[in-house]
Amino acid sequence: MKKRVYSKEFKISRRRVAKIMRENGLVSKYKKKFKVTTDSDHSYPECRNLLDRNFRSNKLNQAWVSHITYIKTQKGWLHLTTIMDLYDRQIIGWSLSTNLYTQKTIIPAWRMAVGKRKITQPVLFHSDRRMQYASREFRKLLKTNFFISQSLSGKANCWDNAVAESFFKTLKAELVYGNKFECTEHAKSKIFEWIEIWYNKKRLLSLLGYRTPYEMEQEFYQKINNAA
Repeated sequence: MKKRVYSKEFKISRRRVAKIMRENGLVSKYKKKFKVTTDSDHSYPECRNLLDRNFRSNKLNQAWVSHITYIKTQKGWLHLTTIMDLYDRQIIGWSLSTNLYTQKTIIPAWRMAVGKRKITQPVLFHSDRRMQYASREFRKLLKTNFFISQSLSGKANCWDNAVAESFFKTLKAELVYGNKFECTEHAKSKIFEWIEIWYNKKRLLSLLGYRTPYEMEQEFYQKINNAA
């Protein structure tokens, strides 16, 4: 039996896709092998893994996951911090910085997220154990809203934050690998376009039934309005 690839409107075999790609000189981008880069060697207090690898949500603003990765440019390294809602897989907060200070990484990403999504119900915020998430400054910020519960991955266990890790693999395969960023501003421009214009609003995700994160968000709000 032929394996079929499903898109939003078409059903097509993988062999047919391969033929079309060859005829048009197209090749797939491959994801590189995962490498652990999390630095969790710090003395800050840590909390339990409340998410416990439950990466499915029934509604918006139920569980958010966050992670930090490295982006190379010809002028140095950038650090990309993202916050994703597990329901619609949308990147609701993100930041780019030239250092790993808490006030330059997770704090601006968090402020962007809560600016887009008002927290009026319990939200589980999950991340790995790196110091930016465990810092006093960030934990103090989380405690300003009693709806928020913090969750941290197990020590040296990347699978506890697999969805956030997977997002970065996709971003690097589709944007970073094979491209040379001349400077930090060039990288920031391209990453903004990829996240806000392509991924959130145009990229079809199989997990969402080949809908975009933005479509999932709008459908959720439509259901709420219809039920009101």
